[in-house]
This record gives sequence, C-alpha cells and structure tokens, in this order.
Amino acid sequence: MMILQQSIFMLWKKQLHPMSRTCLPVGSPPDMSSRTTLSETVLPVDVPLDVSEFVGDTPQPDLPLDASLDVLDDTSPIDTHIDLPTEMSPLFPFIGPNDDKHAKGAQQWQNSITGVGQRFSSVHEFRESLRKYAIAHQFAFRYKKNDSHRVTVKCKAEGCPWRIHASRLSTTQLICIKKMNPTHTCEGAVATTGHQATRSWVASIIKEKLKYLPNYKPKDIVNDIKQEYGIQLNYFQAWRGKEIAKEQLQGSYKDAYNQLPLFCEKIMETNPGSFAIFTTKEDSSFHRLFVSFHASLSGFQQGCRPLLFLDSIPLKSKYQGTLLAATAADGDDEVFPVAFTVVDAESDDNWHWFLLQLKSSFSTTCPITFVADRQKGLRESIAEVFKDSYHGYCLRYLTEQLIRDLRGQFSHEVKRLMVEDFYAAAYAPTPDNFQRCLESIKSISLEAYNWIIQSEPYNWANAYFKGARYNHMTSNFGELFYSWASDAHELPITQMVDVIRGKIMDLIYKRRADSDQWLTRLSPSMEEKLDKETLKVQNLQVLLSAGSTFEVRGESIEVVDLDCWNCSCKGWQITGLPCCHAIAVIGCTGRNPYDYCSRFFTTDSYRLTYSESIHPIPQVDIPVTKTTSQVAVTVSPPPTRRPPGRPTTKKYGSQGMNKRQLQCSRCKGLGHNKSTCKEILLEY
Repeated sequence: MMILQQSIFMLWKKQLHPMSRTCLPVGSPPDMSSRTTLSETVLPVDVPLDVSEFVGDTPQPDLPLDASLDVLDDTSPIDTHIDLPTEMSPLFPFIGPNDDKHAKGAQQWQNSITGVGQRFSSVHEFRESLRKYAIAHQFAFRYKKNDSHRVTVKCKAEGCPWRIHASRLSTTQLICIKKMNPTHTCEGAVATTGHQATRSWVASIIKEKLKYLPNYKPKDIVNDIKQEYGIQLNYFQAWRGKEIAKEQLQGSYKDAYNQLPLFCEKIMETNPGSFAIFTTKEDSSFHRLFVSFHASLSGFQQGCRPLLFLDSIPLKSKYQGTLLAATAADGDDEVFPVAFTVVDAESDDNWHWFLLQLKSSFSTTCPITFVADRQKGLRESIAEVFKDSYHGYCLRYLTEQLIRDLRGQFSHEVKRLMVEDFYAAAYAPTPDNFQRCLESIKSISLEAYNWIIQSEPYNWANAYFKGARYNHMTSNFGELFYSWASDAHELPITQMVDVIRGKIMDLIYKRRADSDQWLTRLSPSMEEKLDKETLKVQNLQVLLSAGSTFEVRGESIEVVDLDCWNCSCKGWQITGLPCCHAIAVIGCTGRNPYDYCSRFFTTDSYRLTYSESIHPIPQVDIPVTKTTSQVAVTVSPPPTRRPPGRPTTKKYGSQGMNKRQLQCSRCKGLGHNKSTCKEILLEY
C-alpha cells in the first residue's frame, strides 16, 4: 500500500502547477479512500490546479479547488462540451486496506457520476448511476425529491453536506445534473449495510449468472455481493432480487396465466387431435388446465397396455399448484406420458375433473386398469367415470399409511419385517401363498393383521386382483415424467407446459429412432425376461395329453392350458409372458413361444406407440388480434401464493424403512445409545 501511494503521489506531483505548494499525506492511508475526492486528499492549496492536462488537449480554465457547490442554471443552454467539475472523484482512487474485496466489482462505478453537466437519457438511468456511485463510494443517501422530471438527493448521514440535484432539460427528455456538492464529511458508518442495494439492483447484478445457474441460492448471492461489492444483504433481499431476475429472464408469471387461452388454441392448432382445456373460477382466476397431445393419445391406444398410473407432484412456483398425471407403460416397460393437468390444489373435485377429461379424450372402450392411491376421492371417481375398469391400490401409499397407523408401537426392525411380509403378500400369486404371508404378520401384530384384512386385498393382492397390472404395484412408475415437471416447476405456467411438451417430443423421436434398429420380435427388456424363463425349462418334466391342458413337474406340479394362456403358477397371467412351465409345454408341442407373448411386448406395437410426432408451438407472448371468444377470456393467477420457508419435497416410498436403528454399545439394546443407557448390568 505504501508503494502504491508513493507512486500515485509522484504521478499527481508531475501534474500540478510548477509554482503550486501542495502537501499530500503519504505516510498513512487516507480516511475514506474509496469516497475521498481530490480536494479532500489535498490539504493546503494556495494556487489553482491546471486541469487541462487531465482532460485532453482542449484548454480548460483554471478552477479553484475550494469551491464547495457547483451550480448549473436550469435555463442556461448546455453545450456539447462540459467543463470538468473541480470536485470529481480521482482518476486513481485510493484504496484502503480493508477495501480490496470491495474494489473488485465496485471500482468500475467510481466515476458513474462525474459532476455538474453530466446528462442521462432518463430519470431511471440517473437513479441507477447514482446508486452505483453510492455503492462504489460506500455511502447511503435519501431522496428529497424524486419524480419523473427531477431528483434531489442528499447523504443519509446527519450533517454531511453531500448533495446532488438533477432535472430535465427543457424541451427534451434528457436529465442533467444541475447542482452537486461532492464533499463528504461523514465516516460512512452505513457503508456495508444493504439498503444501498435495491431489489432491482440485485436482480441486475445476478441476472446473467442466473441464466447459467438457475439454482443460484440466496445465501450464495449474499456471499457474492458481499465479496464483490462490499454490501451486506439480508436473505430476503437476495431472494427477492432473484425472483425479479427470474421474472425478467422467464417472463411474468401473471402474464403467463393471461396467455393460457391463446396457448391452448396454439396447442390444438399445431397438434391436431390434441386436447388443451382450461377453466377459471367465478373471479376469472385460474382453476385447471388439461393437456394431452394427439401423439400421446394415439400411442397409448395403439401400442400400450390398457394400464394407467395416476399420481401427482406439488409445484413450487410463485402460485404453487399441483400437477396431476396419467402415464402408461410401453412395450419395453418404460414410462409413456399420456395426459396431465395443472390444478390450483390437489382435491377430490380436481381429480374427478381430470378423469372426466381423460375419458372424453379416449376413443377406446376397452376396460382400463388403474394403479393409484385409494385416497383423494380416486376410489369413487375411477369407479364412476371409468365403469367396468379396475383399480389397483398403490402399494407404496398403503405401506405409508400402515406405518403411520402403527407409529410408536413397534421398533424399526419389527416394522421393517412387517413391510417385507406385506409386500410378499401383495406379490403372492395364489391365495395360499398370500395367507402364509399374512400369518407371518399376524404372529408379529394382530393389529397389523386386522389392518391389512380391512384394506381391501382384492384391490392390491395379485392373488385376488381381477385387472391386468403386469406386476406393476406402485403408481410412481412415471418418475421420469415427474422429474421433468420438477425441473420446470418454477417457470411460468405456459413455459412449464411447453418444457414438458419439448421433453415428450424429444422422447418420442429418440425412442422411435432406437426401435428402428431393433431386429428382435420382442422389445429388448421383454426378450431378456423371456430368455430368463427359458433357462429354467431344462429342469422341468412335461406330461403330454391329447387336449390343450398339460402337467408340468419340477419343484412343484403346475397345470398349463395353452388355449387359455393359463398356468396354475399364475406367472403367465400376471406378467403377460409365458412362464417356464408354459415354455416347456410350448417346446414339447413344437410351437413358438413368441406366439404366446402379449402383443403389447412386440417390436411392432412399440413402434406403433411412437409412430406419431409432437410438433413445436409458436410463442404466444406477441400480441395478436383476438378472433375467437376464448381468446377474449381474461385469466388471472390463482389466489394461492407460495408460503414462506423451504418448500417440501415429495418423497417416494417408505422413507422410514431405510433409516439405521440406534443400538447401545453397552447393553446392545435398541432405541438408545451408551450415554443414555439406563440398564443395570450385572458384573461377575
């Protein structure tokens, strides 16, 4: 620092008038280095300073350095040439020992305000320059006058004479600094507080970084602003600034709701056969939006099993909401999105409305099997809207409810064993196997046994379920789809839907291209499963008969009926692929196992699933002439707003089952540690 100050001193000494007597302090750093002007640094001055050498070749008049207030008459004309103010910031600002970090970002703003005569294109530009100037020089200010044509500002410190006044030049929109006293006598006590930085200023600083780091956390914003600009923000200032920056980058959340009528029209116009329907409440606020693309509907009805998974995910956007979705399983057992809806809240009524729209979009009358929760009105709505359909209760939700109802009564290990037996009962193919699993639970807890008996096993146990779930027991099969929605949930509603559309469009294209390379009759995953069953055949013995019914002996004795595609082990009926017993019989009769596989697993069906394409949707934020009654509808955001605090995340599966049980190293007991152990141990 000493070397830097001496270099600066020698440079300034060369620029002074040769007859001037100037005393500069070089032995100690100046008091307010980043805010100190030249006149404050120079102590006794007897002769004026020749400034012509600082501003170029144009000769300038000598100006006294002790002038405390510069004034420009509002009525005086402004030439293109502006006299350099005497009290401007130094060209080489002194940097104090604690200002190194502050200078990184703020040094560029040291001369954003140069003095009287400086002009700006608007009041907004002047305010922004003034704020940057205050941040660079580390002082706070307050507005005395602040309107569309004049701004008067003074230093916030009591008794400090710093003041600036700017107003509009007559007959123009330009704002010009008319008066300025650049002298500070304050010590900058508020230099590091955050009230110099407005939310819009924070947004302007972080906006570019937010483009590449959408998960830029407010606490990181606080740290970066402190390091780069020397300003201490609080968490809310950083969070609010991030919200403003996001809206500037992504568009207005409020405007997005108003674009819904046109957006829905564009979906159906660019993708004929698609459905995009929205509803509003009596106050015109958003209520529900249903979207299903023709490519999804066609793919499901032509190539997928009549099996749908219903689930939901909370949206964490500014106006919250919930996304309800129906997904299917393609021929390779991968998720295939069918339809989704955005609602203001998850409720029985909204689920019922979603199912009604789903029903109206289908052209098939084939019975559909649903895998979904039994709560939230789904049990009643599915039975009412899709008559003759089947509803398989989601095993995950049942497990969570079982654990909640038994909370506090059993240790973690006991609950884990009961859950294992519960899953084994659900997958058990026959009533005998199912009952054995329940007896195991009964030996642990009669209450848990009674709970399971009352949970309607014919809606979730393979041994009794009448629908075709193809061994899919949980509704979160569409996690890939929900991850898309989760990644885009903070976008305005139209952009979120368009991101999901783009993901589905890309998925269809890639899977269609991949399947064009397949040479097998079945999809790859189904070929693998069939091969595994075929390997088990070598240990089986088939007893032939004249009819279509055969006996197969191995570890057990099973009966296979080729005409009915049925085996007493239930594996064929549950999975849709021939079990090892059926493959043994098919081989002995000289037939082809592929002829006895479900058609939904063939490569041809897979290609039908992805035969249609989803087309791009043009932007809808450009004003257009309203030609229909729907476009004239005004949609406002829902009244719900995001609550304070960290949003909750939806957890899949029984999370408590994976936690490690605490065990005491002293008595080896569960539920406590050595320091809290109260067991009395006998010493021998």
